[in-house]
Amino acid sequence: MSWTNQSCESADDLKTYQHYVYAVLYSVILAPGLLGNVLAIWVFRVYIKETKKAVVFMMNLAVADLLQVLSLPLRIYYYLNNTWPFGHPLCMICFYLKYVNMYASIFFLVCVSVRRCELIMRPLKYQASRRKGDLYVCVLGWLLVCVSCLAFPLLRSPGSAARDAGSPPEPVCFSELPLRDVSPPAVWALLLVAELFGFVVPLVLVLACTCMTAGSLRRATAEPVPDQGEKRRALRMVLGCAAVFFVCFVPYHVTMPLDFLVKANAVGDCGLRALILRCHPVTLCLASLNCSLDPLMYYFTTDEFRRRLSKPEIPEGVTFNRRLSCITGEQED
Repeated sequence: MSWTNQSCESADDLKTYQHYVYAVLYSVILAPGLLGNVLAIWVFRVYIKETKKAVVFMMNLAVADLLQVLSLPLRIYYYLNNTWPFGHPLCMICFYLKYVNMYASIFFLVCVSVRRCELIMRPLKYQASRRKGDLYVCVLGWLLVCVSCLAFPLLRSPGSAARDAGSPPEPVCFSELPLRDVSPPAVWALLLVAELFGFVVPLVLVLACTCMTAGSLRRATAEPVPDQGEKRRALRMVLGCAAVFFVCFVPYHVTMPLDFLVKANAVGDCGLRALILRCHPVTLCLASLNCSLDPLMYYFTTDEFRRRLSKPEIPEGVTFNRRLSCITGEQED
């Protein structure tokens, strides 16, 4: 696809603004995202065999977030120094992980919402065999996301740009990589598939689960369903997934087709072009903010997670010795 370089705004000014936004926001996301997801994986490793409350999906969500966080230091270096000295393959890996994390996070947020809703609506339908089914869903989800996201790096080619007149070109990376020559219908088809299956369908599923879980609080049933407290905890979890979805992924998927239209020079108004080009980097960073928001969601909506982090657990050996002392009437020194 051929792109013309029409722009109402100085390319250097726009690049400086975008690099500043990326460097600042990724730096803010890095520390809490790294700490939060390492803690989440540590906690879920303990509880993954003890509860059926979508923990396997949350653990995979934490892994996806951690992969994204680990690529942020290289991104920050690039945006601070305006050059990429690490080679094109590593650039492609970091570029690829961005989209793998985003769409894997969307997939597992949907899985968490559906599982929590299902456990409330049909608590007796979940058997031990379904737990293995959840593992297969995770493997299938990773495979589907990894294959689908290959389109993003495959559409880019190595590139470089001169920072000063007469200076040798510096290698570029990420969104500044030039697009390969692809026919407009093919690009529009890829964009439509990404928007429909990566955003619209998951959004509908999350909203449906939220409405169904909220509705279950109003309905009385004779079946042995979880109590109202359990339903409220499930609703908090589903609402948390919906909140992360709306804050992180809705803005990006609104600006993504608009950014494409600007780059294709289908938008002629200079004010509108400038607005889109300045908003899109912010929404792209919001799509990475879920790395920091997901651990907060785990803490405030998952009892096991909060209990594990809020107080030290007594080792099983100590608990057994205390019980034995109570039975025999012995006193501890």
